[in-house]
Parts: sequence; structure tokens; C-alpha cells
Amino acid sequence: MTITLNTLDGGTAAIGDDAVDALAATLRGAVLRPGEAGYDAARALWNGMFDPRPGLVIRALGTADIRTAVRFARDGDLRIAVRGGGHQIAGLACEEGSLLLDLSQMRSVHVDSERRVVQCDPGALLGDLDRETQLYGLAVPTGINSTTGVAGLTLGGGFGWITRKHGLTVDNLLAVDIVTADGRLLRASERENPDLFWAVRGGGGNFGVVTSFEFRAHPVGPEVLSGLVVHPIADAPNLLRAVRRICGEAPDELTVWSVMRGAPPLPFLPEAWHGRPVLILAACYAGDMREGEAAMRALRNLGDPVADVIAPHPFAGWQAAFDPLLTPGARNYWKSHDFTDLSDGAIDAILGAVDHLPDPACEIFIAHVGGAMARVAPDATAFPQRNAHFTMNVHTRWEDPAKDKACLRWARDLYAATAPFSAGSVYVNFVPGDEPGRLAEAYGANMERLRAVKARYDPHNLFRVNHNIEPAREAVAAQ
Repeated sequence: MTITLNTLDGGTAAIGDDAVDALAATLRGAVLRPGEAGYDAARALWNGMFDPRPGLVIRALGTADIRTAVRFARDGDLRIAVRGGGHQIAGLACEEGSLLLDLSQMRSVHVDSERRVVQCDPGALLGDLDRETQLYGLAVPTGINSTTGVAGLTLGGGFGWITRKHGLTVDNLLAVDIVTADGRLLRASERENPDLFWAVRGGGGNFGVVTSFEFRAHPVGPEVLSGLVVHPIADAPNLLRAVRRICGEAPDELTVWSVMRGAPPLPFLPEAWHGRPVLILAACYAGDMREGEAAMRALRNLGDPVADVIAPHPFAGWQAAFDPLLTPGARNYWKSHDFTDLSDGAIDAILGAVDHLPDPACEIFIAHVGGAMARVAPDATAFPQRNAHFTMNVHTRWEDPAKDKACLRWARDLYAATAPFSAGSVYVNFVPGDEPGRLAEAYGANMERLRAVKARYDPHNLFRVNHNIEPAREAVAAQ
């Protein structure tokens, strides 16, 4: 049986059984051909809009396997996709007809509680990291969905419930081990290969395959004051303006996100409200419980809520609270803007769209970030959006392919309606596949430096199945 794989020049290469068997013999993991056991699981993506069938899968079990896979791709000029958690919204964790490096079996997490340092494998999920760190009352700032991959989230920046207190995920990254395009295994930190370390803190998977992450952890939990306050959407115009003020005055420990959607059938909501449009204020206080009660008082006193379930919750449980609304396999499409301020115009445009949700699973969330992450210089890491701001994600989600056109149109219309109020920047992990031109907004003034680092470590753009940063041509020519 001959395998056909996509090549970097746009063609294909035929790989015979002997070559595949020889490759397999060098691995601790496995080589999976189409149709073989494990192939479908290895290629499965969170976003059901994408169902690519790679030409061949290398399922790695360790660093040596990763290096073998990269060298195999390099030597054959093959297109290679890298899958960690498989959550990439644009479906770029896998590609039709290309080589897939699957890291999903590498999920170990080791916590040095005395040093508050965590070693994490590239296939680990946020829930894996939370479960291990919370054994010691520690946490690494990550995202809000426990099934998200640590690698993809980190390489794009990473923000969530404790970012305002402890910074972005990349602000807590101490070092990585990484296999670069030439097959070398390098250590990147502030002291070793610092230009590469700068680039991987927000520049995505453009510079190599990270085989291990080393994070700084912080005392958090085991319980945090957290939960939801649910209001009728009719009250949202005044409430969002009040939330805007509360966010501007909030201590670093307090994070408030606003979610607008049809009310899910949660047990604490009266059945009469299920499916009706609501404003959900999701809040977390990463600090002393009594101080948190005082800090949340103004938020909880707003309006006449349908439900208020803010209480002490296990931190790991709060991190997974939204998992039931984000299960894998549904069709997903995102559109996003950053707002320096949540202006009246933006609020009105957003609420106008809530009146026409194209599917009960669709939602709009507005995250408020700032605090510790805003006290880092924009050029200190590849991630440049360091001012305190609001991030809107138009989270369009549905099951029926017949709804594709309506759902995409709704998201794009809202994106266009809110564009006049935006800051002109975007979080790269929220960029869908049809927006390649937005990388300039994602990286701003850091883009040229990223292109120079790309030219040094991946001059031929081996790692291009991603939100791709092309190597600077003049830098490549000079090598």
C-alpha cells in the first residue's frame, strides 16, 4: 500500500510500505494509516466543521518520537500539522492529505510544589493541569474550558479567570523544550535562545514543536468565590453599562465576563426561563473569600436577577463549569474584536444581534482582561495586547449543516456592526480560518520581529499549517 502525502511545494509524494514500516520501527509510539485502529481518534477535532483525513499519522509518545516526525517531514519536504488538544477554531490541528503529528497521548503533568514549578507535556489538557496543580493548592493561569489543549492555548497567549491576578499563560511560562525545523532539540528560556522564547510566547506553533512546557504556579484555591448571576436580556442595556463601570474599578482578583445567549436548562434556573435570551454575568474572585464577597457586592446588587449562584466552588470545578456548553463535535465559527472600552455603540450592536440568535447554542461573550497582564510591556512577549480591554467572541455554535449559511451570516454581520467600536486588535486563538489577513492585528508592532525569528528557526516554513507567520525574506536570503 502506497501512502500519498502533501508536499511543501503544493505537490504530493508517494511513500511506500517499506518506508512507513521503517519509520514505525524507530518510534515508541505508532504510525497510523487511514482506516487503521486509532486513526480516526487521532485526527478528531473539537470543531465539527472540519473532518480532514491526513495521509499518515505519527502518534508520538515522547520527545524522540516528535523529533523523528519533524525530521521525516523535513527530509521529505512534507506538509506537517501538529495536534495537541485539537481545539484550534480554524481546524488547523490537522490537514487533509498531510502528515499529522498527534501529541494527544503525551499528557503527563509534574508539580514541584516547593518551587511552584510545573512540567507539562504537549498533549495535556487544561483539566489535566488543574487536577495536578490543585492537589497542592496551586494553579497556572489558563483558559475557561477544561478540554482545551495546554499547548495551543499557551502558544497563542492564554487568558482566563485568574489572568487579571496572575497574568497570561505566557507570562507564567518559564521555559520550553522545542524541536525546531532542522530537527534540533533546543531549550528556550530567558537565558537560553531568548529570541525563540520570546516568539513562542504568543507566536503560535510557527517556530517548532514544543515537547515540554515549564510553568510558574501560584497559590489558588482549593476553593474560589465564583458563579453566575443571570438576568433577563431586557435589562441588559443598563446592566452592561454598570458592569463596564464595575470592571473599571475592580481589583485584580476579580474577573467578570458577560455572556448573552438563550438560557441553557440549568438546574438552578426556573424551567420557564429555559431557552429565553438572558444576560449571564460570570464572576470569579481569586483571593480571600470575605474580600471577594465585598468586591462582588456591587455586581450582585445589580437589577433583579433570575438567579444568583455565586458561592465558594472548587477551582478545578469552576474551570470546567462551561464544559457542557462546549462539548466536541458541534459546528463552530468565531468572530472576535478587542474593545479598549465597552462603548454604548458596541453594547447596542451586540444586543441587537442577541435578538436574532440563529441557534440556541450560539452566544456572545465579553471578557474583561487587564490587571497583571496589562503591566507587561507590549514587546516583552510576542503577545502584544497588553492594555486593559474587553474581548468579544461571537461564539456561533450549531449542529445542523443546513444552518451553516445563516449562522455564518449572523456572526459576520455582528462582527461588521461592532467593527467601528473596536481597538483594531484580535486574540490570535480566536481567529477563524477565513481571516488570514488579521495576523497583523494579532501581532501589531511585533510582527516584523516574529518574521525575523521565523527566518532564523524555520526559514523554509516547514511549520505552516497554523496561523502562519512567513519568514522574513531578507533574513532568509542573508543566511
